[in-house]
Amino acid sequence: MICIGMLMLSGKWISFLSLVALLLLLFGIYKIRNGDIKKGYTFLAIGAILILLDNLILVVAISLISLGLFYGKSKKMHPNEGFIQKMSFMSNFDWDQSPWVMKSMSVWHVLGESDLDLSLGMPEERETIIVFQGVMGDMDLDIPDYYGVEIEAFVLFGSIDFDGKKDSGMMNRLTWKSANYMDTDYKVKVIVSYIVGDIDIRLI
Repeated sequence: MICIGMLMLSGKWISFLSLVALLLLLFGIYKIRNGDIKKGYTFLAIGAILILLDNLILVVAISLISLGLFYGKSKKMHPNEGFIQKMSFMSNFDWDQSPWVMKSMSVWHVLGESDLDLSLGMPEERETIIVFQGVMGDMDLDIPDYYGVEIEAFVLFGSIDFDGKKDSGMMNRLTWKSANYMDTDYKVKVIVSYIVGDIDIRLI
């Protein structure tokens, strides 16, 4: 899938409309970095829509590359059998309303919204690995202090807010491990990767 996506990207897909869309994306990132969040995201949205209208092949190629990377990362992060693997165009996880069973899983979507409250999670194993990947995603993650938690988050375009400290713009990455990680009975590793995304992590 990665090879097919790269071959599709190598074609002649740059046009005047694509160039305008890229400039709007860059201007949107500039606005966000300078604190004008609302206008920044408006320009990002317009740029993304123009790219979608003018480059359907590009969108399909990016999706294939993302899906190929997802398969590779899933096998790497879940060496043992028994984990859940889900792929969908659009998904919604409301795991912040009532207790839920915490299982090792890998999820990929084109569009996704995920609300996870680990304080409501009931772990099935000593170490749980949760992987979320996709093209566009919005995640809210609440972390209690009685789990050992490790987080790896990456957003190409968008923002990562960690306990009130927000980084917006392009190529945002977060790596964090709780101080009690080695001492707790139950450990959770959360890996999130989106091309366009908004990740909000809160310590509770």
